[in-house]
Amino acid sequence: MLGSLSLLAAPSAFRPFSSSSRTNRSSCSTTDHRLARQLAAECRRGSQILLRRHVFPRNSVYGRVSYGSPISAVMVQDTSTMTISEEDAEHIRILDVDTALLPFKDHFQYRIKKYVDQKTLFEKHEGGLEEFAKGYLKFGFNKEDDGIVYREWAPAAREAQVVGDFNGWDGSNHQMEKNQFGVWSIKIPDSEGKSAIPHNSRVKFRFKHGDGVWVDRIPAWVKYATVDPNAFGAPYDGVHWDPPPSERYEFKYPRPPKPKAPRIYEAHVGMSSSEPRINSYREFADEVLPRIKANNYNTVQLMAVMEHSYYASFGYHVTNFFSASSRSGTPEDLKYLIDKAHSLGLRVLMDVVHSHASNNVTDGLNGFDVGQSSQESYFHTGERGYHKLWDSRLFNYGNWEVLRFLLSNLRWWLEEFKFDGFRFDGVTSMLYHHHGINMAFTGNYNEYFSEATDVDAVVYLMLANSLIHSILPDATVIAEDVSGMPGLGRPVSEGGIGFDYRLAMAIPDKWIDYLKNKNDEEWSMKDLSWNLTNRRYTEKCISYAESHDQSIVGDKTIAFFLMDKEMYSGMSCLTETSPAIERGIALHKMIHFITMALGGEGYLNFMGNEFGHPEWIDFPREGNGWSYEKCRRQWNLVDTDHLRYKFMNAFDRAMNALDDNFPFLSSAKQIVSCADEEHKVIVFERGDLVFVFNFHPEKTYDGYKVGCDLPGKYRVVLDSDAWEFGGHGRVAHDVDHFTSPEGIPGVPETNFNNRPNSFKVLSPSRTCVVYYKVDESLKETNEANLSGVDVTLKVDAAEQENVEESTILILPRLLMELKRIQEETNDRHLASVDKKSQNDGAKQESIEETASVVDKTIAASGLDDPEVEEDDGMSDE
Repeated sequence: MLGSLSLLAAPSAFRPFSSSSRTNRSSCSTTDHRLARQLAAECRRGSQILLRRHVFPRNSVYGRVSYGSPISAVMVQDTSTMTISEEDAEHIRILDVDTALLPFKDHFQYRIKKYVDQKTLFEKHEGGLEEFAKGYLKFGFNKEDDGIVYREWAPAAREAQVVGDFNGWDGSNHQMEKNQFGVWSIKIPDSEGKSAIPHNSRVKFRFKHGDGVWVDRIPAWVKYATVDPNAFGAPYDGVHWDPPPSERYEFKYPRPPKPKAPRIYEAHVGMSSSEPRINSYREFADEVLPRIKANNYNTVQLMAVMEHSYYASFGYHVTNFFSASSRSGTPEDLKYLIDKAHSLGLRVLMDVVHSHASNNVTDGLNGFDVGQSSQESYFHTGERGYHKLWDSRLFNYGNWEVLRFLLSNLRWWLEEFKFDGFRFDGVTSMLYHHHGINMAFTGNYNEYFSEATDVDAVVYLMLANSLIHSILPDATVIAEDVSGMPGLGRPVSEGGIGFDYRLAMAIPDKWIDYLKNKNDEEWSMKDLSWNLTNRRYTEKCISYAESHDQSIVGDKTIAFFLMDKEMYSGMSCLTETSPAIERGIALHKMIHFITMALGGEGYLNFMGNEFGHPEWIDFPREGNGWSYEKCRRQWNLVDTDHLRYKFMNAFDRAMNALDDNFPFLSSAKQIVSCADEEHKVIVFERGDLVFVFNFHPEKTYDGYKVGCDLPGKYRVVLDSDAWEFGGHGRVAHDVDHFTSPEGIPGVPETNFNNRPNSFKVLSPSRTCVVYYKVDESLKETNEANLSGVDVTLKVDAAEQENVEESTILILPRLLMELKRIQEETNDRHLASVDKKSQNDGAKQESIEETASVVDKTIAASGLDDPEVEEDDGMSDE
């Protein structure tokens, strides 16, 4: 999130450890204890026993407070609870994974009981959680029989009307009625068979509050909101969105299956144009999605989808939660984008903001707060309902109608727009009363389970994850949390909060620290590998070297840190590479790749960083004269063939393809066998691959010994020093690396770096090379097939062509893909190596013809000699 919380170190196997903070969201030093009072009030209703021993330790740094806070009216009136058996209450599976949580068993029992009680109330009063989350079918504007029914929750209002273009903004004939729960409603009958409120016409909710003043507000559940582009500072208007069938977008493609590991492309539609303007959903779909697909990502994460009146908030100050941002088009245009992504095999996640809401009154949800108590408003009252650093309002997660609103919001985006999951923003702010402000988490479990914990918010997140996975079992749900709360990434059924992944937010801070404060010789291999692997056991992480947070004005991207002003003058392939550019491109590839390969079970990249976009993001604002100049992506840089940006982009594409062919991100096997401080080398295994990173600025090691698990023959599968990635081509790709046994079998301490086998490699400075074990069974299969077709070599030319085609078909899919990549590389190499031939068309043709003859000769010799064919296929890597 823009201005995110201090990016602290991720937790270790169980307990997090402290780390210095890069930024801190707040200047507030006081702690708000009101929720503790609310929790105590609920305890008196039947849960006191669960708090008796360990929920609020006597040595808590938050102290004791007085009790007596009110709770939701509906929940007070209904004291029914779901009975939890003694076995269920005593056995919480998350405690089996981390026994250090046992002292806080009562806390887990308390929040589990609160979660179950809430679901029971939903079943009793609303037909269950899933039915409860269909609030958009009841609230807002909905067709019912021969008219439109409009409902709005505003318990503190004295009178209410619906106004708009349809009645000339005169609500005297459209008075609404209020029920016992504070819900206002009105049915507006159709007129001559047509809807009384035309599609795409403006509407507002007009109500009178306690002091007799009438105010107009945008309906809370409105499906679309727009602003007059010709009026500076104009407020937004609610729009009745109900297109006729001929204008309604119909999805054509199914959701892609859930990948083993998400490779996420974080994108902002509005700033995705090359031109200094706001891009549209359809332009993004047609022009940017193909780029994402070409770079082998499998997931797109869209920012700033929910309507926000202030563009420079990056979408994090939401005003209209059910409305797709009108800046980039209509709701139907957004559906087109998602359907187009699905057609390309890309899943789409939405950056959802349920941690707070815009402070705007005229065009935001905050406009309904006209002096109500907490139970009559979407937000807490007083200081507890206001985030001092973000200047925004904070939800009351213990309120029945707030739960309906937020849970229905999640279901709306899943079902109406076919999103495949969510990235929840600002989760740390939700989990604690202090919102993480001025809080340096040390890893002490009392920081997670104390009076500071907002249990109402925890229960809301449990309900949200339960709902999402019930509606869409294959959904992907990610939490942005810097605190490292244990159990955040474990299923609700185990006592966890239910997220699939959490963002590894400490990793980009580590890279920023190194790039700002350490020269290359001071980089610690042990420190880097420790921070990249330092995450909670059984809780999956999405790793990233940089996201939008590191790209905004006031900060720098990794490419900018590495190359700075030389990015404007030294990126042409037609000039000699400067030391700064040489170092920058090499380390850019290494930093992103080691973060991906070692930092988590998924990977994220922000739009443009894959090719080292040279400028930060600066949204239009008063400070820059409302300029769009730096609120765009310069795709022309990566598309220009003589610029070096293409090398970083090509490597990004290749490392994603590597995970496609050798799924290492989803592998639980991750072993760092070497963090060599003297030679600046890190060696590790992930899945069945062996990774060798040489961070030394100068030294190349020939015959560097690396440990591995399985014996056999290894070959290069990815090399950052390859020509196509802007390297020097120092590593031969057609060399077989045979392992040697190390030490006594079954006695790790006698092995080499605790690995039972080893092989030797060439490791050039500032490179990363990946090795895969050759599957000898494929060789035997190929040899058998090739010997079978050997007889056909005597047939005529036409039959010979068929034999060659059959031989190609038996090659493994990966080898075919690598051959294609090699052919593309050869073409580029031939086109660039000889400047003289570039200027002489005849000579270039001669080169290409010679290459063609060589290819045919190799193919022919391969058929005569199966061993040569097998070697050739592998060397094509």
